[in-house]
Amino acid sequence: MDITTHNTTDAPPPTPQPTEVERKRAARGATRPGDRIFLGLSRGSGILLLVIMAAIAVFLTYRAALAISKDHGNFLTTFEWNTGIQPPSFGIAVLAYGTVISSIIAMVIAVPIAVAIALFLTHYAPRRLSGPIAYVIDLLAAVPSIVYGLWGALVLVPHLNGLFGWLNDYLGWTGIFSWDEGAPRSMLTVGILLAIMILPVITNVSREVFRQVPQMHEEAALALGATRWEVVRMAVLPFGRSGVISASMLGLGRALGETMAVATVLSPDFLIHASLLNTGGGTFAQNIASKFGEADEFGRDALIASGLVLFVITLLVNGAARMIIARRAEYSGANA
Repeated sequence: MDITTHNTTDAPPPTPQPTEVERKRAARGATRPGDRIFLGLSRGSGILLLVIMAAIAVFLTYRAALAISKDHGNFLTTFEWNTGIQPPSFGIAVLAYGTVISSIIAMVIAVPIAVAIALFLTHYAPRRLSGPIAYVIDLLAAVPSIVYGLWGALVLVPHLNGLFGWLNDYLGWTGIFSWDEGAPRSMLTVGILLAIMILPVITNVSREVFRQVPQMHEEAALALGATRWEVVRMAVLPFGRSGVISASMLGLGRALGETMAVATVLSPDFLIHASLLNTGGGTFAQNIASKFGEADEFGRDALIASGLVLFVITLLVNGAARMIIARRAEYSGANA
């Protein structure tokens, strides 16, 4: 008796192995013509950006070197800007101080308010209320700086006498808030105006970051009995910390480089005042805007030298922000 065994299951066909060329293309991430074109365009855009930045740095450095080599004073510590005399003497001490101080004032005022507004719009306000408020904030971000400057000169400055008087009465003993009752065209005025200008930028970016918080994080906190504020503190703020830092750096970049608004509300001089309320001071951008039109070729080179310092400060600020974000990323809810 013959017993014939039949194999009821067919063996699967062998899987074709990719060729060496296909493996290399897959490793490069571009297997189709469209992918290769997009990869080339993306890479070229990144390289072009680096080339442009390098070209700007080389141009500023070259023109700055021409001016600094003929400077009779110390470029970093001189408290004057006289490029039309012989020998010329100019320095950035007052400009650097004014730029940094006014930007710090703006950030101290704007960041807490912007984060609070963003949290209110995303986690507290009803939808029919948050929509119109967000729309108005978006409109504020589109207002030209010269309009802010005109508003600051015609409305803000005349109404700061009361605030300056109150600060002088109660905090004048510190020296920082003493006031000689001059026109309120000071570093504090500039800081307040810059805070109003950068508030929409920080608010809009922070709002979009807070909207990306995973719903599961908030629901888990609520399930553990957390209050709404505890949900914000434990789930929303840790997740959005990097985004808030990025938004703050965007606002700081605008504050550092703001020109016309500052030039409109500030009465510049080349003295460093201990009080934030006394008239005077200056910033890099304001000084360049006010003096560039009447400067000769050497004077323009000197202004470009001050612009180089502002360029370096901006790079350092952005680099520091990237370092903070990189250090905080592992603690962010984005990696959960």
